[in-house]
Parts: sequence; structure tokens; C-alpha cells
Amino acid sequence: MFFEISKVLGWLIYPSNAVALLCVSGVTLWLTGWRRTGRMLAICGVLALLLFGYAPAGNVLMLGLSERFPAWHAEGRDPDGIIVLGGAIEAAKSEARHEIELDSAAERVLAMLQLARRFPNARIIYTGGSANLFPPYIAGAPFAGKLLEEFGVARDRIVIEDASRTTFENATNVRALVQPQPGQRWLLVTSAWHMPRSIGVFRTIGFDVEAYPVDWRTRGWRDVLKPFSKLSMGFAQSDAAMHEWAGLIGYWWSGRIDELLPGPCPAARRDQSWRGKPSR
Repeated sequence: MFFEISKVLGWLIYPSNAVALLCVSGVTLWLTGWRRTGRMLAICGVLALLLFGYAPAGNVLMLGLSERFPAWHAEGRDPDGIIVLGGAIEAAKSEARHEIELDSAAERVLAMLQLARRFPNARIIYTGGSANLFPPYIAGAPFAGKLLEEFGVARDRIVIEDASRTTFENATNVRALVQPQPGQRWLLVTSAWHMPRSIGVFRTIGFDVEAYPVDWRTRGWRDVLKPFSKLSMGFAQSDAAMHEWAGLIGYWWSGRIDELLPGPCPAARRDQSWRGKPSR
């Protein structure tokens, strides 16, 4: 039920959808006689369109997420395993075209291939089922497995998890599959703006991982005041960031993460077993 509710509410949280509803509601009310209310809603819709479409609101929202974890730097021994969160493969298009189609988070797949080559003894875990609320339900993980093999990664190094629909299921399903042992070193690859929630979930279930953020979407804090040249670009940034902020709030409220905005912390603080914390 959490998955279904999050999908429905998530659609309404996207600024592009919310602005469209606001404008349509304003025009509808104005045409049906509620002119004052309709005019106010329409004006608010236009202002919101400018705010999220051209103004740097999307960058502000995104930077609060993506700058939480720094880029990973190799220190110490090589990792034992590399976990890549799904969300980069267009599964339906890949199946229809019989070749892998990637979306705007393609850097996750690129990092997977780079790390598989850089650390030849590490296990590569790709986790991602279908996140669709309605058919077709096609998982992206099997395509990642085929891609790894095509790039020469040995089959016995690859672990494919294709049942998870949410970040929480990614973490719990992978933990059950790989059975991490004390002292092992695991990297977690996902988009920089998605890393706080992802790390928070892995901490909650007692799986100690190191953040390997990719797909930054900005140049850093110097973009905090940079406007967008296209309406679609601003809304794409705003939609992604707002969706993730809503996800953080929902996960914190339901007990799936312990902090509203998880950040880097010493390994000693993360070394704890899964407490089986009930949802609030």
C-alpha cells in the first residue's frame, strides 16, 4: 500500500503537474462564474510556472540534496562489492528495441561498468524491479546483467535483484541476497540527489555502505542563482528534486530512515544491526 500511495501522491507533488492543475482550475473557475477565485488561482499558476520553470528554484531544491555527500575517493583496500540502484534503464523501451535504452540517470550504468573494470574482484549487484503502478511491469535489472556480461564481467561476479520497486525494497532485498559480513567494504552507486535517502535506508537496516554519488545535475553551489533557458529544463530539475524531498519526508515519517536528511557520518556510528524498527 505504501508503494501505491507514494505513486499517487508523487504525481501531485511534481511541480509541473501541480502548476498545470493550478492553471486549469483557475481558468475553469473563472469561466464558471467564480471570477475572482479563478483569477487568483490563474495568477498563482503563472507565477509558479515562472518560479519552477525559469527561476533557479529547481537548482536550489536539487543542491540541498546533491551536495550532501562528496564524491567518493579510493582510500584503503578495494571494495568487496558494488551496489548499483536501478532507475537508469528504460526497461519497456529496451525490451521493445532489443537493446539497452538509458534515461537521464545513465551515469549510474556508466559508473557500474567503470567500477567493475577498476575492481576486478568485487561483486556487482544491480537492483531494480518495475516501479510502474500500471502495466507493463518490466524490470530493468536483467538488462544490466546482460550489459555487464557483454563488457566481459564474469557471470559469477554479477548479482541481479529484479523484485524491488522502492528504495527500501532495494536495500532489504540486496541485504538478504548478499549477506554482508563484518569488515567487508561495499559501495553504493546512485544519483547524488538520491543518495541521502538511499544511505539512510541502508543505515536503518544495518548495512554499512559507502556513498558513490553520480548524476549530479548541477556544477555545484555556483548554480544556486542560475536561471534556466528553457521551461522544460527548469521543470525537469524541479520535478526530480521535489519528488526526492517528498520521498525523504515520507521515509522519515514511516520510520524507513532515522534522519530527515541523512549525511556523511563516521563508520562507527553506522555499525549497527537491523533493529526491525516498526513503521510509524
